[in-house]
Amino acid sequence: MFIDGNKFLNDAYKPRDTMQVANDKIDVQKDPISILLLGLDDDAEDTRGTGGARTDSMILLTINPSKELVSMVSIPRDTYTHIQTKNFDGNDKINAAYAHGGIEGSIDAVENLLNIPINYYATADFKAFEDVVNAVGGVEINVPFTLTEQNAQGKKVVELKEGKHNLNGEEALAFARTRYVDNDVERGKRQQEVLEAIAQKAMAVGSIAKYKSILNALDGHITTDMPPNRILSVAQSGLTKDYKFDSYVFSWMSYMYGDQSMVGLHKDSVDYISHKLRLSLNLESTDNRDEEGYKFTTDSVVDPRTYPQDGYAIDDE
Repeated sequence: MFIDGNKFLNDAYKPRDTMQVANDKIDVQKDPISILLLGLDDDAEDTRGTGGARTDSMILLTINPSKELVSMVSIPRDTYTHIQTKNFDGNDKINAAYAHGGIEGSIDAVENLLNIPINYYATADFKAFEDVVNAVGGVEINVPFTLTEQNAQGKKVVELKEGKHNLNGEEALAFARTRYVDNDVERGKRQQEVLEAIAQKAMAVGSIAKYKSILNALDGHITTDMPPNRILSVAQSGLTKDYKFDSYVFSWMSYMYGDQSMVGLHKDSVDYISHKLRLSLNLESTDNRDEEGYKFTTDSVVDPRTYPQDGYAIDDE
Protein backbone atom coordinates (compact mmCIF):
# COMPACT_ATOMS: atom_id res chain seq x y z
CA MET A 1 0.00 0.00 0.00
CA PHE A 2 2.83 2.38 0.91
CA ILE A 3 4.65 1.78 -2.39
CA ASP A 4 1.52 2.16 -4.51
CA GLY A 5 0.45 5.24 -2.56
CA ASN A 6 3.81 6.94 -2.87
CA LYS A 7 3.89 6.56 -6.66
CA PHE A 8 0.40 7.99 -7.03
CA LEU A 9 1.02 10.83 -4.57
CA ASN A 10 4.33 11.77 -6.19
CA ASP A 11 2.55 12.03 -9.55
CA ALA A 12 -0.09 14.31 -8.00
CA TYR A 13 2.43 16.50 -6.15
CA LYS A 14 2.60 20.05 -7.55
CA PRO A 15 4.36 22.23 -4.91
CA ARG A 16 4.02 25.99 -4.43
CA ASP A 17 7.29 27.73 -3.70
CA THR A 18 5.53 30.44 -1.71
CA MET A 19 4.48 28.11 1.14
CA GLN A 20 7.16 25.41 1.15
CA VAL A 21 9.36 26.94 3.89
CA ALA A 22 6.44 27.74 6.23
CA ASN A 23 4.82 24.33 5.71
CA ASP A 24 8.07 22.49 6.43
CA LYS A 25 7.62 23.40 10.10
CA ILE A 26 4.22 21.70 10.32
CA ASP A 27 3.74 18.33 12.00
CA VAL A 28 0.39 17.21 10.56
CA GLN A 29 0.01 14.60 13.32
CA LYS A 30 -0.08 17.41 15.91
CA ASP A 31 -0.48 20.81 14.25
CA PRO A 32 -3.70 22.15 12.67
CA ILE A 33 -3.68 22.77 8.92
CA SER A 34 -5.93 24.41 6.36
CA ILE A 35 -6.66 23.07 2.88
CA LEU A 36 -8.46 24.70 -0.04
CA LEU A 37 -10.32 22.08 -2.09
CA LEU A 38 -11.18 23.06 -5.64
CA GLY A 39 -13.56 21.07 -7.82
CA LEU A 40 -12.59 21.73 -11.42
CA ASP A 41 -15.05 21.44 -14.27
CA ASP A 42 -12.43 20.43 -16.83
CA ASP A 43 -14.61 20.25 -19.91
CA ALA A 44 -12.22 18.70 -22.43
CA GLU A 45 -14.73 19.08 -25.24
CA ASP A 46 -15.63 22.62 -24.11
CA THR A 47 -19.32 21.90 -24.62
CA ARG A 48 -20.23 25.02 -22.61
CA GLY A 49 -17.85 27.31 -24.48
CA THR A 50 -15.96 28.16 -21.29
CA GLY A 51 -12.50 27.63 -22.72
CA GLY A 52 -11.57 24.69 -20.48
CA ALA A 53 -11.15 24.19 -16.75
CA ARG A 54 -13.04 26.38 -14.28
CA THR A 55 -13.64 26.27 -10.54
CA ASP A 56 -17.06 24.75 -10.01
CA SER A 57 -16.78 24.38 -6.24
CA MET A 58 -14.57 25.76 -3.47
CA ILE A 59 -14.39 24.27 0.01
CA LEU A 60 -12.06 25.55 2.70
CA LEU A 61 -11.40 23.08 5.48
CA THR A 62 -9.24 22.93 8.57
CA ILE A 63 -7.99 19.79 10.30
CA ASN A 64 -7.08 19.97 13.99
CA PRO A 65 -5.64 16.60 15.08
CA SER A 66 -5.40 17.59 18.76
CA LYS A 67 -9.09 18.49 18.92
CA GLU A 68 -9.95 15.68 16.47
CA LEU A 69 -11.96 18.23 14.51
CA VAL A 70 -12.51 18.93 10.82
CA SER A 71 -14.17 22.29 10.10
CA MET A 72 -15.29 23.30 6.63
CA VAL A 73 -17.22 25.89 4.68
CA SER A 74 -18.29 26.04 1.05
CA ILE A 75 -17.64 29.36 -0.63
CA PRO A 76 -20.47 30.28 -3.04
CA ARG A 77 -18.88 30.41 -6.46
CA ASP A 78 -20.84 33.56 -7.41
CA THR A 79 -19.45 35.54 -4.44
CA TYR A 80 -18.44 39.02 -5.61
CA THR A 81 -14.96 39.83 -4.34
CA HIS A 82 -11.64 41.47 -5.15
CA ILE A 83 -9.18 39.41 -7.17
CA GLN A 84 -5.58 40.46 -7.72
CA THR A 85 -3.22 38.44 -9.91
CA LYS A 86 -0.40 39.18 -12.34
CA ASN A 87 -2.93 39.44 -15.16
CA PHE A 88 -5.98 40.89 -13.39
CA ASP A 89 -6.73 43.41 -10.65
CA GLY A 90 -10.41 44.03 -10.03
CA ASN A 91 -13.68 42.58 -8.76
CA ASP A 92 -15.32 39.43 -10.12
CA LYS A 93 -16.99 36.21 -9.02
CA ILE A 94 -14.64 34.31 -6.76
CA ASN A 95 -14.74 31.25 -9.00
CA ALA A 96 -13.14 33.39 -11.73
CA ALA A 97 -9.98 33.73 -9.61
CA TYR A 98 -8.74 30.43 -11.02
CA ALA A 99 -9.17 31.64 -14.58
CA HIS A 100 -7.40 34.92 -13.76
CA GLY A 101 -4.49 33.49 -11.79
CA GLY A 102 -4.62 29.72 -11.47
CA ILE A 103 -4.32 28.08 -8.07
CA GLU A 104 -2.46 31.07 -6.60
CA GLY A 105 -5.29 33.37 -7.71
CA SER A 106 -7.89 31.20 -5.96
CA ILE A 107 -5.83 30.88 -2.78
CA ASP A 108 -5.17 34.63 -2.55
CA ALA A 109 -8.84 35.47 -3.11
CA VAL A 110 -10.01 33.10 -0.35
CA GLU A 111 -7.27 34.16 2.08
CA ASN A 112 -8.14 37.83 1.61
CA LEU A 113 -11.88 37.27 1.95
CA LEU A 114 -11.78 35.09 5.07
CA ASN A 115 -8.52 36.15 6.73
CA ILE A 116 -7.43 32.52 6.82
CA PRO A 117 -3.89 31.41 5.90
CA ILE A 118 -4.07 28.44 3.53
CA ASN A 119 -1.37 25.82 4.01
CA TYR A 120 -2.25 23.45 1.19
CA TYR A 121 -4.51 23.08 -1.82
CA ALA A 122 -5.98 20.12 -3.65
CA THR A 123 -7.82 20.10 -6.95
CA ALA A 124 -10.00 17.30 -8.26
CA ASP A 125 -12.19 16.92 -11.32
CA PHE A 126 -15.63 15.32 -11.42
CA LYS A 127 -14.33 12.02 -12.74
CA ALA A 128 -12.35 11.60 -9.53
CA PHE A 129 -15.41 12.50 -7.46
CA GLU A 130 -17.60 9.86 -9.10
CA ASP A 131 -14.96 7.14 -9.00
CA VAL A 132 -14.03 7.72 -5.34
CA VAL A 133 -17.67 7.48 -4.27
CA ASN A 134 -17.91 4.19 -6.15
CA ALA A 135 -14.59 2.99 -4.69
CA VAL A 136 -15.83 3.39 -1.10
CA GLY A 137 -19.06 1.58 -1.92
CA GLY A 138 -21.31 4.62 -2.28
CA VAL A 139 -22.43 7.17 0.31
CA GLU A 140 -25.61 7.22 2.36
CA ILE A 141 -27.44 10.52 1.91
CA ASN A 142 -30.91 11.66 2.93
CA VAL A 143 -32.11 13.33 -0.28
CA PRO A 144 -34.65 16.07 0.63
CA PHE A 145 -36.15 16.39 -2.86
CA THR A 146 -36.93 14.51 -6.05
CA LEU A 147 -34.20 15.09 -8.62
CA THR A 148 -34.21 14.46 -12.35
CA GLU A 149 -31.11 15.75 -14.08
CA GLN A 150 -28.54 14.92 -16.73
CA ASN A 151 -25.24 13.53 -15.58
CA ALA A 152 -21.95 15.46 -15.77
CA GLN A 153 -21.49 14.44 -19.41
CA GLY A 154 -25.00 15.56 -20.31
CA LYS A 155 -25.77 12.14 -21.79
CA LYS A 156 -27.78 10.26 -19.18
CA VAL A 157 -30.58 11.23 -16.86
CA VAL A 158 -30.06 10.72 -13.12
CA GLU A 159 -33.31 10.18 -11.21
CA LEU A 160 -33.50 10.33 -7.41
CA LYS A 161 -36.57 10.07 -5.21
CA GLU A 162 -36.91 11.93 -1.92
CA GLY A 163 -35.62 9.83 0.98
CA LYS A 164 -32.51 8.05 2.25
CA HIS A 165 -30.37 6.40 -0.42
CA ASN A 166 -26.94 4.86 -0.86
CA LEU A 167 -25.83 7.00 -3.80
CA ASN A 168 -23.35 5.81 -6.39
CA GLY A 169 -20.80 8.22 -7.85
CA GLU A 170 -22.97 9.50 -10.68
CA GLU A 171 -25.93 10.07 -8.34
CA ALA A 172 -23.80 11.72 -5.64
CA LEU A 173 -22.33 14.12 -8.20
CA ALA A 174 -25.76 15.06 -9.54
CA PHE A 175 -27.01 15.63 -5.97
CA ALA A 176 -23.98 17.78 -5.10
CA ARG A 177 -23.93 19.84 -8.30
CA THR A 178 -27.58 20.59 -9.06
CA ARG A 179 -28.48 24.29 -9.01
CA TYR A 180 -32.11 23.95 -10.07
CA VAL A 181 -33.78 22.86 -6.82
CA ASP A 182 -32.58 25.65 -4.50
CA ASN A 183 -29.58 28.01 -4.65
CA ASP A 184 -25.79 28.24 -4.67
CA VAL A 185 -25.44 28.29 -0.88
CA GLU A 186 -27.66 25.22 -0.40
CA ARG A 187 -25.60 23.58 -3.13
CA GLY A 188 -22.52 24.23 -1.01
CA LYS A 189 -24.19 22.57 1.98
CA ARG A 190 -24.88 19.48 -0.13
CA GLN A 191 -21.26 19.36 -1.27
CA GLN A 192 -20.08 19.46 2.33
CA GLU A 193 -22.56 16.72 3.27
CA VAL A 194 -21.31 14.43 0.51
CA LEU A 195 -17.66 15.23 1.29
CA GLU A 196 -18.19 14.34 4.95
CA ALA A 197 -19.90 11.09 3.97
CA ILE A 198 -16.98 10.17 1.71
CA ALA A 199 -14.47 11.02 4.45
CA GLN A 200 -16.32 8.96 7.05
CA LYS A 201 -16.37 5.99 4.68
CA ALA A 202 -12.68 6.41 3.78
CA MET A 203 -11.64 6.69 7.45
CA ALA A 204 -13.42 3.47 8.39
CA VAL A 205 -10.89 0.69 9.03
CA GLY A 206 -12.68 -1.57 6.58
CA SER A 207 -11.87 0.84 3.77
CA ILE A 208 -8.18 -0.08 3.93
CA ALA A 209 -9.03 -3.10 1.79
CA LYS A 210 -10.37 -0.73 -0.86
CA TYR A 211 -7.25 1.43 -1.05
CA LYS A 212 -6.28 0.15 -4.50
CA SER A 213 -9.65 1.16 -5.95
CA ILE A 214 -9.42 4.56 -4.27
CA LEU A 215 -5.92 5.19 -5.66
CA ASN A 216 -7.02 4.12 -9.13
CA ALA A 217 -9.99 6.48 -8.90
CA LEU A 218 -7.80 9.44 -7.99
CA ASP A 219 -4.85 8.68 -10.26
CA GLY A 220 -4.42 11.43 -12.84
CA HIS A 221 -7.39 13.41 -11.52
CA ILE A 222 -5.97 15.38 -8.58
CA THR A 223 -3.12 17.78 -7.89
CA THR A 224 -1.90 19.00 -4.51
CA ASP A 225 1.06 20.72 -2.90
CA MET A 226 0.93 18.53 0.20
CA PRO A 227 3.99 16.24 0.15
CA PRO A 228 3.24 12.51 -0.08
CA ASN A 229 4.61 11.70 3.38
CA ARG A 230 2.29 14.29 4.92
CA ILE A 231 -0.74 12.99 3.08
CA LEU A 232 0.02 9.53 4.46
CA SER A 233 0.36 11.04 7.95
CA VAL A 234 -3.03 12.74 7.61
CA ALA A 235 -4.50 9.42 6.44
CA GLN A 236 -2.98 7.68 9.46
CA SER A 237 -4.48 10.33 11.72
CA GLY A 238 -7.88 9.76 10.13
CA LEU A 239 -7.70 6.03 10.83
CA THR A 240 -6.48 6.37 14.43
CA LYS A 241 -8.53 9.32 15.69
CA ASP A 242 -12.28 9.89 16.06
CA TYR A 243 -12.77 13.08 14.04
CA LYS A 244 -15.87 15.23 14.41
CA PHE A 245 -17.06 17.35 11.47
CA ASP A 246 -18.30 20.93 11.84
CA SER A 247 -19.81 22.43 8.68
CA TYR A 248 -20.57 26.13 8.32
CA VAL A 249 -22.78 28.02 5.88
CA PHE A 250 -22.62 31.71 5.02
CA SER A 251 -25.59 33.99 5.45
CA TRP A 252 -26.01 35.81 2.14
CA MET A 253 -28.10 37.71 -0.38
CA SER A 254 -28.23 37.66 -4.17
CA TYR A 255 -28.33 40.50 -6.68
CA MET A 256 -27.90 41.30 -10.34
CA TYR A 257 -24.86 43.28 -11.46
CA GLY A 258 -25.20 44.01 -15.14
CA ASP A 259 -26.37 40.72 -16.62
CA GLN A 260 -24.63 38.60 -13.95
CA SER A 261 -26.10 37.04 -10.82
CA MET A 262 -23.85 37.69 -7.83
CA VAL A 263 -23.77 36.65 -4.18
CA GLY A 264 -23.13 39.11 -1.35
CA LEU A 265 -22.10 37.64 2.00
CA HIS A 266 -23.36 39.14 5.26
CA LYS A 267 -20.39 40.62 7.09
CA ASP A 268 -21.16 39.17 10.52
CA SER A 269 -21.47 35.76 8.86
CA VAL A 270 -18.02 36.15 7.28
CA ASP A 271 -16.60 37.28 10.64
CA TYR A 272 -18.23 34.37 12.50
CA ILE A 273 -17.02 31.66 10.12
CA SER A 274 -13.57 33.23 9.91
CA HIS A 275 -13.42 33.16 13.72
CA LYS A 276 -14.43 29.50 13.86
CA LEU A 277 -11.83 28.45 11.29
CA ARG A 278 -9.10 30.59 12.86
CA LEU A 279 -10.01 29.10 16.24
CA SER A 280 -9.54 25.61 14.82
CA LEU A 281 -6.11 26.73 13.55
CA ASN A 282 -5.19 28.03 17.03
CA LEU A 283 -4.98 31.58 15.66
CA GLU A 284 -7.68 33.06 17.92
CA SER A 285 -9.00 32.59 21.43
CA THR A 286 -12.53 31.60 22.36
CA ASP A 287 -15.15 34.27 23.05
CA ASN A 288 -18.90 34.46 23.67
CA ARG A 289 -19.56 32.98 20.20
CA ASP A 290 -18.06 29.70 21.40
CA GLU A 291 -20.14 29.33 24.54
CA GLU A 292 -22.47 26.35 24.78
CA GLY A 293 -25.90 27.17 23.43
CA TYR A 294 -24.76 30.11 21.31
CA LYS A 295 -26.67 30.37 18.04
CA PHE A 296 -25.45 32.69 15.32
CA THR A 297 -28.04 35.13 13.96
CA THR A 298 -27.16 37.57 11.21
CA ASP A 299 -28.03 41.25 11.11
CA SER A 300 -28.19 40.95 7.29
CA VAL A 301 -25.67 43.72 6.65
CA VAL A 302 -23.74 42.84 3.49
CA ASP A 303 -19.97 42.81 3.61
CA PRO A 304 -19.04 45.79 1.37
CA ARG A 305 -16.22 43.71 -0.12
CA THR A 306 -18.85 41.44 -1.66
CA TYR A 307 -21.17 44.13 -3.02
CA PRO A 308 -20.43 46.71 -5.79
CA GLN A 309 -20.17 50.30 -4.61
CA ASP A 310 -20.97 51.95 -7.95
CA GLY A 311 -24.76 51.86 -7.52
CA TYR A 312 -25.45 49.54 -10.47
CA ALA A 313 -26.30 46.41 -8.48
CA ILE A 314 -29.98 45.39 -8.23
CA ASP A 315 -31.04 43.21 -5.29
CA ASP A 316 -32.94 40.05 -6.18
CA GLU A 317 -34.64 39.94 -2.79
